[in-house]
Amino acid sequence: MQPGLTNLPGRVWGAALWILLCTASLSGTRLSADDAPAAGPLRAGAATSNITPRLGRIIVGGWNQPRATHIHDELHARCLVLDNGRTRLAFVICDNVGIDRQVYDQARRLVHQETGIPMENQLLAATHTHSGPSWHGRDDGDEGYPDFLARRIADAVRRAVNNLEPARIGWGVGKEPGQVFNRRWKMKPGTPLPNPFGGTDQVLMNPGVGNPNLLEPAGPTDPDVSFLSVQARDGRPIALLANYSLHYVGGTRPNEISADYFGMFADRIAQLLGAERQDPPFVGILSNGTSGDVNNINVRGNREKLPPYAKMRQVADIVAAEVFKVYRTIPFHDAVRLDAQFKEIVLAARKPTPEQVAWAREVLARPEGTPQRHIRERHYAQRVLQLDKAPPRVPIILQAFRVGDVGIAAIPFEVFAETGLEIKQKSPLKPTFTIELANGANGYLPTPAQHQLGGYETWLGTSRVEIEASVKIVDTLMELFDRLK
Repeated sequence: MQPGLTNLPGRVWGAALWILLCTASLSGTRLSADDAPAAGPLRAGAATSNITPRLGRIIVGGWNQPRATHIHDELHARCLVLDNGRTRLAFVICDNVGIDRQVYDQARRLVHQETGIPMENQLLAATHTHSGPSWHGRDDGDEGYPDFLARRIADAVRRAVNNLEPARIGWGVGKEPGQVFNRRWKMKPGTPLPNPFGGTDQVLMNPGVGNPNLLEPAGPTDPDVSFLSVQARDGRPIALLANYSLHYVGGTRPNEISADYFGMFADRIAQLLGAERQDPPFVGILSNGTSGDVNNINVRGNREKLPPYAKMRQVADIVAAEVFKVYRTIPFHDAVRLDAQFKEIVLAARKPTPEQVAWAREVLARPEGTPQRHIRERHYAQRVLQLDKAPPRVPIILQAFRVGDVGIAAIPFEVFAETGLEIKQKSPLKPTFTIELANGANGYLPTPAQHQLGGYETWLGTSRVEIEASVKIVDTLMELFDRLK
């Protein structure tokens, strides 16, 4: 330990420890990808931790944010650890709408202290279920939850390490275009598209099924269902980590906590693999891809009236079936290359103009109940004032991983599908997929062209970093992937 580090404040200490550990790792025995020796036999372990909050916590994902009165299904941190004798990687996907970097950094420190896994070799991310809690610095009367969450993430990794055993791994990519729809729509000329700031947008989020003014989607979707499958040497399934670019599904009963289709996928893939009631338990994992502008609503289709949770189950079953179909065709490997790269970059925060600050103060000075020109006017007036006081820079962590031939990117935003497709196309590793809301939760990440169109995902306060952020992030990730290649 370097002298003086133990006297630093908590957040500064976290950043200092991150830099110290990563520098030590990179300057010590770690070799570059080109200089790496042949990988040794693979070992793998998997485990879960229950991260369900107490009843009474706020459910984040809608504007009303009700308090939980019931738990439909438990929330989990689902972990896979891979080790080839040279490198050890940990992937943890949490049933949560979004987790602040400070919680992840706390978990990473615990994992490193207790297992020795370098901090830059850990990918920690949220699924973005809209029927669970978040941790964005708001305690809502449950001040202990972020510490509990960090502890349980670390416990999942520690238990997965305890379960390490000789293993083999395979990977594949399926296609399921029928469950993903771009939710941002260009509308027919003359359609009113006001925004909360008094201006006019060129696109509308969630225009409604059967809207007669629909013109065309404002962007693409990504139909890929990518996955890693890990087995014991005797063929017993250990874990399966999948990735699909679908925001969430929803359709819960009011005030109920649920892991959404992410949790239901984990159950269904276990059933399909015949991996239920094993010891140690099989762990199914579904991570969220690049789905910031994608949902499960076909606005050009027919209205559906389904009972609560039915749509979640339907989507989970369809996606799991596609994975299982491809799974039966893939080869498995006893030894693979494992590697990880990370880089911290600093983005400029979006700041309101003096005119926007004056507008926000004027809106909030009106008496409660005063008619609004836009339904979200007061909400975004509050966000404008918050951004005015916020730091001018946003440091973020980007990561790139290699597992055999597979590339995995990690981005701490809700990423648009076109950015994910660009990463797949440019990456030297094939296949490549992106896990969003990893290492933090910093709002939406539209492309510069999507910013020009406006719409909810681009509004000041929904998108919180510079307009060129997606370009800088893709460029940085390509640097990291080039190191891995």
